[in-house]
Amino acid sequence: MYGVFPAIITPFKNGNIDYESLERHINFLIDNGVDGIVVAGTTGESATLSHDEHKELIERSVEIVNGRVKLVAGAGSNSTKEAVELSTFAEDVGADAVLSITPYYNKPTQQGLIKHFSEIAKAINLPIILYNVPSRTGINLEPETAKYLFDEFSNIVAIKEANPNLSQVSELVRYGITVLSGNDELTLPILALGGKGVISVVANITPKEMVELVHSALKGDFDKAKEIHYKLYPLMKALFIETNPIPVKTALSMLGRCSSELRSPLCEMSEKNKKILEKVLRDLGLL
Repeated sequence: MYGVFPAIITPFKNGNIDYESLERHINFLIDNGVDGIVVAGTTGESATLSHDEHKELIERSVEIVNGRVKLVAGAGSNSTKEAVELSTFAEDVGADAVLSITPYYNKPTQQGLIKHFSEIAKAINLPIILYNVPSRTGINLEPETAKYLFDEFSNIVAIKEANPNLSQVSELVRYGITVLSGNDELTLPILALGGKGVISVVANITPKEMVELVHSALKGDFDKAKEIHYKLYPLMKALFIETNPIPVKTALSMLGRCSSELRSPLCEMSEKNKKILEKVLRDLGLL
C-alpha cells in the first residue's frame, strides 16, 4: 500500500449526497494519477452520514472507480460491532481495503484497541489500514500496540499516522510497519523517514502535484519532492485554517467542482478565511 490516496469529500446537494458531483470528482482524481481513493472518511463527513448513506456511498464509489485504482472504504466506528458491520459490508460490495479509525469518545485502553482491531481483522479478509488521529479521537495508538496488531494479523497492512510526533513515525517504520502520512504538511518528512505515501486532503485540489511529490520522494528524488512541497505548502496550511473539510469543500466550490454544502454542525467558512483561501488558490494559478 503506497502512493497518494485522496481522502475525498462527500458532495451534498439539498441535503442529499450528490452522486453526479462525486463521480465527476473521482474521475478527475483518477485522470490525474492518484493511486487510490478513500471514501467515507473524516474529510467525507462520515460522522454525519446515516448508516444507509454510508453504505450506499461505499457501494456507489466502488461502482464509479470500477477497478481503475484502489478503493479504500472508511469503515471505522467507536462501536466495535458497528465497525465490523461496515467493514464486512465494504468487503461484500467490492472495496479493495478499509480504513479503520481508533474508537473516538470511548477512550479505550491499548488493550481495548487490540481487542477492537482484532475483531475487525478476524471478520474480514480485506486489507486494513489503521487510522491514528489523536487530535480527533482523544487517544493515541502506541507503536508497540500497532506492532502487536501487525505481527498478529496479515490483513492489517498499513497505518495512516496523523499524530504529528515524528519520533512515533520513526518507531513505526523501525518496526517494519507501512506508514501513510495523515497530515499533508508532514508528508515529505514522513517519506524521508521511510513512509510510503499519504492519505491526503490537498490531493482533492492538486492531485497531480501530490502524486509527483510522493512518487519523486519514493524514487529518492528529494530535491524535486521538496520543491513541490514548498510550492503546495501555503495550500496545505490554508486547507486547515478551519476544521477539515470546511476549507477543502469551499475551495472545490470556488473551482466549480461541487457545492460548498456541509452537514451541521459544520458550517460555512468565515469570509475572512475565504479570502485567505482564495488568494492561495489564485497564487497557485488555480483560479
